[in-house]
Amino acid sequence: MTTHHSSERLSQLPPLENGDRLTRAEFERRYSAMPQLKKAELIEGVVYVSSPVRVIHSQPHADIMTWLGVYRAATPGVAAYDNPTVRLDADNEPQPDAVLRRETGGQSRISADGYLEGAVELTVEIAASSTSYDLHDKLRVYRRNGIPEYLVWRTYSQQLDWFYLEDETYKPLLPDEAGILRSRVFPGLWLAGNPLLSGDLPAVLATLQQGIHSSEHQQFISQLQQP
Repeated sequence: MTTHHSSERLSQLPPLENGDRLTRAEFERRYSAMPQLKKAELIEGVVYVSSPVRVIHSQPHADIMTWLGVYRAATPGVAAYDNPTVRLDADNEPQPDAVLRRETGGQSRISADGYLEGAVELTVEIAASSTSYDLHDKLRVYRRNGIPEYLVWRTYSQQLDWFYLEDETYKPLLPDEAGILRSRVFPGLWLAGNPLLSGDLPAVLATLQQGIHSSEHQQFISQLQQP
């Protein structure tokens, strides 16, 4: 009886725990064995398991997905993802809150087993504050792996940090004179920062429509459709 129970315990995978140090292969093995777990990430070889999600995170997340989804609908050749796992390197497998990537001519791909691999063009994270690992360890991982743009919404201080990669360094993307943030990677992806922070989603989408109808966006669509 004792031998049977010991063998049973040894055959079960340990659950993922915050702070576990694992290889990417072992992380995926344990994550796959925990279907009840909604989100876990491997950042610099360390496991981060998400807590129950509060409204202060889920509402901004929904607004970001709406904004990206409208852009995706107007931009053939671009795909948006909600909470996708992204394989970056041997020690890093983050699960960003949102991703926008080029399906054609981009830097990433979809693996045979259905994961994103490589440097997607834009990642978005909803963070509590500047002390979050989203603005420290994860930022360094995204920069080192060549992700061109990274947007962080800090919900407690109600601030947006949008970075673009230049000379292997993340630099802040600044709003124009009208207060609009314009993606350097996705022409026409315009973001009205203050309306987003105040919850004025109609104003956010109205600004996005201006970007979608810009000449830069039309040129981008033509580029994406070229063989």
